[in-house]
Amino acid sequence: MRIWHPYTHPTLDPAPVSIERAEGVWLYTPEGRRLMDAISSWWVTLHGHAQPRIAAAIAEQAKKLEQVIYAGFTHDKAEELAARLHDVLPHGLTHLFFSDDGSTAVEVALKMAAQFWRNQGQPEKARLIALEHAYHGDTAGAMSVSAASSFTAAFSDFLFPVLRAPSAYCFRCPVGKSRATCSIDCIEGLEQLLGRHAAKVAAVIVEPLLQGAGGMIVHPVEFLRRIRELTRAYNVLLIADEVLTGFGRCGRMFACEIAGIEPDIMCLSKGLTGGFLPLGATVCTDRVYESFCVPDRRHTFFHGHSYTGNPLACAAGVANLEIFRTEPVFERIRAIERVHREQLARFQCHPAVAETRMIGTVAAIELRAEDPGYLSELKPKLCSFFLERNVLLRPLGNVVYILPPYAITPEELRYVYDVIGESLESISSKNEGSSVVV
Repeated sequence: MRIWHPYTHPTLDPAPVSIERAEGVWLYTPEGRRLMDAISSWWVTLHGHAQPRIAAAIAEQAKKLEQVIYAGFTHDKAEELAARLHDVLPHGLTHLFFSDDGSTAVEVALKMAAQFWRNQGQPEKARLIALEHAYHGDTAGAMSVSAASSFTAAFSDFLFPVLRAPSAYCFRCPVGKSRATCSIDCIEGLEQLLGRHAAKVAAVIVEPLLQGAGGMIVHPVEFLRRIRELTRAYNVLLIADEVLTGFGRCGRMFACEIAGIEPDIMCLSKGLTGGFLPLGATVCTDRVYESFCVPDRRHTFFHGHSYTGNPLACAAGVANLEIFRTEPVFERIRAIERVHREQLARFQCHPAVAETRMIGTVAAIELRAEDPGYLSELKPKLCSFFLERNVLLRPLGNVVYILPPYAITPEELRYVYDVIGESLESISSKNEGSSVVV
């Protein structure tokens, strides 16, 4: 039996690297080779690999209860995790629905938003508005609200139609506006859509302040604030997909906090368990929840997963939040931010670099390329270059991003930037005499 790996071409990509164990920011192969994980193993590992407090919590829970049906039953770790999330989430988010991962958390949010209006006798409000360059997951609903791209092209015939609003991708602004005015201009597209279609729109879904797989695109804070204002003005729900941005990635516990807004529905996963186990959560306001409480079984939210509220994953989530409560996690985050600012400055004028950007612990270097985008030929060359130097970086096409575990030291992070610097020198030397464009 051969394993089929995600986002991997079976003949064009190299054989997978076998990892035997991990600790902190390091991955170890059976041969003893050590690789630095500079992308938190697909953005999930918060405090470092094999974090002992989370590992111990999972082991202790496994001795008591590993799984129980979550329809009509509950358990103490799910209740504790919900209570602890309530303490750190925006105050208006008061009800939680567990699922399996980020994509399913989004599926829950989309269905929740649509049924909210149906439960209120407005089934016509079922359309969704999503942003250009968005990525919300690989299940059908999540793909539908993601941007049309190489990720979704093969499945376009069975995705449902979605209204698209401009993203504040200031560097690639189609009308050449500055970052100072970009958010104002981009929001006009959403306002026009809502002006024409609000009577049929259930929700607007956004990745707050940071669009991840679309290229680590950082939005101005005002852009998110104006989205919240418009959704309120037009009586449309706002879904914040914080699967990536939650749990400190953007410098605060949740990206919505930076803009000072509260969505109607929020999606969580990835860092929810510190990266140990899959777990998703969709949280909503009283207003949304109460529409399902009418004494009519047709108002039941007909959605569920076999591993909903899994006790092992919930135990990991509790331990993760306990680390936030008792350890200087945000000091570690600020240390990462300082190194990002310091190191990105050295690349801003590099001939191979089109733009640098960062938010919190996430930094991105967009490279000049004749074929920009996820399928850029730069990607496999860069991946190989980085792995040869024992650093795990996985560029989004021509965008090299750094998204490390919080356990990384300044010295380790500077080494990652040194390797990126070497790669840029390699690109520049190979492109001398050729025309390389953004």
